[in-house]
Amino acid sequence: MKTGFRTLFLFTAISAFVLSGCNKEGPVGPVGPAGQNATVYYSEWFSPTAWSGSSGNWYFAATAPDLTEGIVESGVVLAYAWLADDVYEGTSVRPLPAYAVGANWSFLIHQYGSIEFTSDMFAPPLTNGNKFRFIAIPGPITALKSGTPRSRCPEVRLNREADYRLTRIFLITLLLPFSRITE
Repeated sequence: MKTGFRTLFLFTAISAFVLSGCNKEGPVGPVGPAGQNATVYYSEWFSPTAWSGSSGNWYFAATAPDLTEGIVESGVVLAYAWLADDVYEGTSVRPLPAYAVGANWSFLIHQYGSIEFTSDMFAPPLTNGNKFRFIAIPGPITALKSGTPRSRCPEVRLNREADYRLTRIFLITLLLPFSRITE
């Protein structure tokens, strides 16, 4: 009898949550800020003509006039590799940095207008079959204007009294780990 009552109670509770919580359309949200035209720059896939460096420190540089000071300092630069000897036999694209073909692959921007791709293979990486590209996204809007800690902002102050009441109601000791709840 207990099992039947528990099953009925569980079924009723789940049904109530499902039926009361589903809504096809919610309220219309506030109008967002006026959009800006996002220009994204991307390179074609290219292969290195030759790798420079030595065992464990291979690199090649490519001219990238779209990597201006503004994009590098306040935008986003992404890089990708298509490696011939990869596990997927050159059919997959990996975002950099990545570990593949027994080595770490990465990129760096050592000066504006240029991008350098790196690998720590022992032997020189292939020039045929390995392809690279980069994508540059300008960042016209600053998201954080200051480094003020959140605890100093008035809108996020903790309500200790409300926390205390919740711990008493639900007998939760995790919110105030060093306090005891007493009646």
